[in-house]
Amino acid sequence: MVERLWDSMTIVRNYKSLLFGLLSLILSGCAAKEVVVDGSFPEPVIPQLPLTIGVLYTDSFKNHELVDDGSARGEASWRVSTGVAQVEFWSTLLPAAFNNVVYIESIEDLNNYQVDAVFIPSIVDVQYAIPLYTNVKVYELWMRYRLQLAEPEVLMEQASLDIAADDIQAFADWTLSAYGKTPTAFMQSDVDAVNLAAVMALRDAGANFITSFGRVPSVNSWLATTMESE
Repeated sequence: MVERLWDSMTIVRNYKSLLFGLLSLILSGCAAKEVVVDGSFPEPVIPQLPLTIGVLYTDSFKNHELVDDGSARGEASWRVSTGVAQVEFWSTLLPAAFNNVVYIESIEDLNNYQVDAVFIPSIVDVQYAIPLYTNVKVYELWMRYRLQLAEPEVLMEQASLDIAADDIQAFADWTLSAYGKTPTAFMQSDVDAVNLAAVMALRDAGANFITSFGRVPSVNSWLATTMESE
């Protein structure tokens, strides 16, 4: 009888240990995961347009992050900060595409620099998918931008340069999509995989911008008029 009782107590202890281990594993899987996107963005070798472009990065663009609270679903929460990488990427791409690029930090800059137009990028949406959601061993990330070109005189009428895209009177206004993915097999962690997927999406945004910029009707008309007057 004593042996049976001892065996039962041992089984209970083993069960509790197993339950504690499973609970720890679940809780660790639900812990928040943070990604500060970081990568390299080679400067593309492309024909430059003979234009001077002002570039305006709003605070919301420079500080952009995707926040997904998965606690209610019993899943890990994610915070993916793309703002610094966005600025680094576009600040590499645009000088390759245009003869001269001026970064607009204040209303005074619009008075001090002669630019043909001001380029304002904003992020409309970022979505991601990891194997937990798709059952496919691929990490994916989608980005959708709203890109605008505005006359500097129009922006001078604004009280602040940190303005929402809907409040900008732009003469060209279009969207740009980008996609990046990476197989799990090449990465050591979920965080590294999501980071690489974001970097690949940014590079895809660059390729899409280069191939589509001149085909946007309002941009094409502006280019024809501006290049003719140069």
